[in-house]
Amino acid sequence: MAQAAGLLSGVLFALFVVTGLGLLYAMARRDHRMEAERRSRLLDRVASRLPQASTTIRPDGFPALVGRLADGRAVTVELIPDTLVYRRLPELWLIVTIEEADSLGGPSIGGLSRPTGAEFYALVPTLPRLLQMPEGVETSLLLRCSNDFAGPAAERLGMAVIRLFDDRAVKEIVSTPRFTRIVRQAAEGDRGTHLLLRQIRFAIVEVPPDLVTRAEAEADLLRRARALAIEPPSGMKRVIGNRQ
Repeated sequence: MAQAAGLLSGVLFALFVVTGLGLLYAMARRDHRMEAERRSRLLDRVASRLPQASTTIRPDGFPALVGRLADGRAVTVELIPDTLVYRRLPELWLIVTIEEADSLGGPSIGGLSRPTGAEFYALVPTLPRLLQMPEGVETSLLLRCSNDFAGPAAERLGMAVIRLFDDRAVKEIVSTPRFTRIVRQAAEGDRGTHLLLRQIRFAIVEVPPDLVTRAEAEADLLRRARALAIEPPSGMKRVIGNRQ
């Protein structure tokens, strides 16, 4: 009799464990679906403001969209999660890339704020020439350009790039003859979820269209500064090196 009772208790315990695991699995799947749905809609409001917007969902579940600005230029808006820096909360970067309809020609330049070497999404490290920071500028910034840029023109445009980093949400700025690219912080990872479960979860329901509008304004400021820089004032001469 005692043996039968023990066997029954064992069976009941096994059923309890299996049922509990099944419930946990179902809850995990539900949470995963909800999180995937939430991520996929992060750029919906931005898409509603851009003509001809088309959104795709990348394998990591985050959206990317392609559309047009009011002046007809093509714009790409992406969200890139960054978890590579140890002992730092994950970051969600908003990347706005605006194509230049009428190429200004000339060189390329870019700045990367607070570089760690782990910025897999960054383009600045691919530019071949390092620009020295002007005296008196105290900021952690990597400033690089193409080989065909030097002298007063590079200094003027370098200062224009540096000023845009007064906003600490700006992570990277790149200006080339073909496009201008602004990388901004969209959100920081949830501390509890990251520390306890090592999961990536951002406390953001949707990306405000204002962030894209701000990036567009910054790109236009840099575009105008670049146009002035490649046309030096009278008496100044741009130093030309080997083009890439």
